[in-house]
Amino acid sequence: MSNHMKPLILVCNDDGIFSPGIKALAEVSAEFGDVEIIAPDRQQSAVGHAITIQTPLRVRAFRIDNRFNGQAVSGTPADSIKLAHNQLLNRKPDLVVSGINHGSNAGINILYSGTVSAATEGTILGYPSIAISCTDFEEQADLSGCKDAARKVIGYVLNHGLPRGVTLNLNAPAGSLKGIKWVRQANSRYIEEFEGRIDPHNRSYYWMTGKFQMLDDGENNDITALEKGYASLTPIQYDLTAYSLLNELKDIEL
Repeated sequence: MSNHMKPLILVCNDDGIFSPGIKALAEVSAEFGDVEIIAPDRQQSAVGHAITIQTPLRVRAFRIDNRFNGQAVSGTPADSIKLAHNQLLNRKPDLVVSGINHGSNAGINILYSGTVSAATEGTILGYPSIAISCTDFEEQADLSGCKDAARKVIGYVLNHGLPRGVTLNLNAPAGSLKGIKWVRQANSRYIEEFEGRIDPHNRSYYWMTGKFQMLDDGENNDITALEKGYASLTPIQYDLTAYSLLNELKDIEL
C-alpha cells in the first residue's frame, strides 16, 4: 500500500449481502479506509468452510445504501473471499472483516460458522482478518456495542497486524459495549435431535433441532465473558494439529 492510499477493507458475511449487520460493519470499516463488500447473495449461515466446486459462481454488482460497492456471489462466504482475492478486486485488501453476524459465533459455533470461515479464508490467503458477531439473532438488534467493539479491534489490527495464520473472533452482546475481554474458545457442543415427518408423497424428511451444551466450567472463555455482558475476543487458527499429543507420539512406531 502506498503512503497516500487509504487501506482497503474487504467486508463479507454469511447472512447475505443485504443483511443489516454487513451494512453496520461497512459503516465502521469506512472510518478506516476504502470499503468493498463481497458476500453471498443469500443466507449462508452454518455452512462452515464449504466451497463450491460442482457449479460455476456468478456475481452481481450493487450499490449498497448509495454508498458502498457491493458484489453478490452465488456461493459460500469462503467462495466470496477466494473470488475477491483472485478476480474481483483491483488491489489486494489490507484487512478482511466478516460480519456483523446475527447470532453468537462463540464456543463450538466457531467450527460451523460461515462468518468465521470467511475471515479464516482471508487469513489463509495472507490477510489480517476478523470475524465479528452479535449474540442477538434478531435482524433489528441493537448493534451499537458490536460496532464499538469492531471499531476498537479494527484499529488495533490495522496498527499492529496479526501473526500469520491467526484470525481474531469477536463476539459482543446487543446494546452498549461493557468492555472487551481476551479469552479462549469455550469447550461446548450441541445435542442434536431429528424430528422425522412424512411429506405428501409419502417420503421421509427430518428437521434438525437440539440444544446447546456448555462443557466448560473454567474461567476466561468466550461464552462466560458474553454471559457477563462483555465482548469476547479470541485468537483462532486453522492449523488443527494437536501438537502436545504429536510430541508424545512422534517416537512411537506403528
